[in-house]
Amino acid sequence: MTQELQFDHIGLPVDSPQAEEFWVPDSECWVTNPRTHPQRIEYLRFKSKPDDLVPGSPLWKLWNMPHVAYRVDDLEAAIEGEEVVYGPFEPSDFGRVVFIHQHGLIVEFLEYTDLNTWFGVETPWEPA
Repeated sequence: MTQELQFDHIGLPVDSPQAEEFWVPDSECWVTNPRTHPQRIEYLRFKSKPDDLVPGSPLWKLWNMPHVAYRVDDLEAAIEGEEVVYGPFEPSDFGRVVFIHQHGLIVEFLEYTDLNTWFGVETPWEPA
């Protein structure tokens, strides 16, 4: 099934705390709200990085390199035949996410159940 991918945000791993972070228990990281950033940037700060990551591997890329995120209507259909790196999981009550390795890059797919909140904070989706 081919789906339309709708740009959501760019995720950038960082090492220092950022303003207004939200804790994501499943991935043990703090994230910021890309909807409040003018360029739709989400900062990710991991509690700790696994010691056994192979440099250049898909999981290493997830912890160390930027990713691009797209909204999809059907998460299961979007990942069919893809190399899943992490997930799917529910980071909060707004929906589900999954990270895949595609064309050498990390891509995140988000299936929203609520486009009006981000980790319980009302921030309605508006096109970038």
